[in-house]
Amino acid sequence: MSYIHTIRSAKLSLADVQSVLSKDSQLVLSSEAVELIQKCRQYLDDKMTASSDPIYGINTGFGSLYNKNIPKDQLEKLQENLVLSHACGTGAEVPHEMVRLMMFLKIQSLAYGYSGVQVETVQRMADMFNQHVLPRIYEMGSLGASGDLAPMAHLSLPLIGMGEVFYQGKNLESSLLLKQLGWDKIRLKSKEGLSLLNGTQFMSSYGIWCVLQAQRILKLANIISALSLDAFDGRIDPFSVEVHRIRPHAGQLKVAAEIKNLLTGSELIAKSKKHVQDPYSFRCIPQVHGASDDAVQFVTQTFLTEINSVTDNPNVFPDEDKIISAGNFHGQPLALALDFLSIALAEIGNISERRTYQLISGSRDLPNYLVANPGINSGLMIPQYTAASLVSQNKQLCSPASTDSIVSSNGQEDHVSMGANAATKAYRVVNNVYSILGIELITATQALHFRKPAKSSPVLEKFVDTFRSLVPFIESDRFLHRDMKEAEKFVKEINLEA
Repeated sequence: MSYIHTIRSAKLSLADVQSVLSKDSQLVLSSEAVELIQKCRQYLDDKMTASSDPIYGINTGFGSLYNKNIPKDQLEKLQENLVLSHACGTGAEVPHEMVRLMMFLKIQSLAYGYSGVQVETVQRMADMFNQHVLPRIYEMGSLGASGDLAPMAHLSLPLIGMGEVFYQGKNLESSLLLKQLGWDKIRLKSKEGLSLLNGTQFMSSYGIWCVLQAQRILKLANIISALSLDAFDGRIDPFSVEVHRIRPHAGQLKVAAEIKNLLTGSELIAKSKKHVQDPYSFRCIPQVHGASDDAVQFVTQTFLTEINSVTDNPNVFPDEDKIISAGNFHGQPLALALDFLSIALAEIGNISERRTYQLISGSRDLPNYLVANPGINSGLMIPQYTAASLVSQNKQLCSPASTDSIVSSNGQEDHVSMGANAATKAYRVVNNVYSILGIELITATQALHFRKPAKSSPVLEKFVDTFRSLVPFIESDRFLHRDMKEAEKFVKEINLEA
């Protein structure tokens, strides 16, 4: 059954975005949204009829060409040329899930009624979304101000019958798609091309997707680290509430309580211990995971604000009788947040790999590389190499994009955010961390086997049993790439709410 989401002025939540990302979701414009869009468009049409004063991007050129006045009979051509000339993306294609998210967020932003577009334009984008018509968009090309010009131009090309789309399993020219679906091309009115291109929906889509994954990664990291702690014969003392009450960072308190709860009823954690301390990768889980949790909450609020905002330019205010050229398209808040998110998630992967390393090291009565006959068998030697490689790449990806800026548009756009590069880097970090956690899960479950007959907690034993249905115990060397891919799929898809 399809999920129907109504576009309206009410604020979007993370749950709304997650629901819209479901495969069969459909978008419907509310009567409120239609009224707001129409009101703004009518105001702009009336303004253009009554005055010939220059208004940036409406009857002038763009960027450093702002001082070039455009005759009224060429205003539609101006907007079409804008879309065509700015579709200069390159590199890998944007994943389909992200393209749908870009379309959804653009529709939402235009529906607030401050952009001056036609209802027909917004409705066509909704029709494309509902029919799973996905414009072909490319990762590279945006500077993150004036918004995401190149990717948004590729998103907009099919409206005017240009560019390419992915539809029903294949790529085809947009002109052919319009014929196939019986759609006329949209005739863009004054400002519409600018409204479509200016905006942060590329950065926002990657950012809100990464935020959704980050929330999941935090839960997974706590579960898997609790399992590793038990398999390593670790101590529960560092998770005591007294410790965290005297350093009460919210994330630290939350993680410590969660780990204790996950290990409730474990025979292993209750055993008396020979050692008085664990390595930091176990002992400091609340402090490290908790700090990342706090960072993710900050980033989440930044992106929730952004996806409930109007980020094109100029902004049209019918009630105030104002058209203001400003800078809501500038991606600096997103660039900083995305860089912060990358660092926070990279640290989750960093400490995870250290636990993997400790588990295969032959410590605490566990066999070297967690295999019964080391030597003839290499066991889990090389998965740790892979995790280390991913951790190292994450460190490289965490070099901040937001500290860079390159002048564009002949100096008119003299400071840019590079938020789009921050977004694609964060996307790679997220996927790397999933792989790293999958390797730790393989390692922790393998180590747990050598603690039998003692058991972990009922919650964690159930988690292990579910995982074991996909990745069985490693008796002797086998093709571990498959195990790693299964583990990665497991951590991405396992229902964490059950």
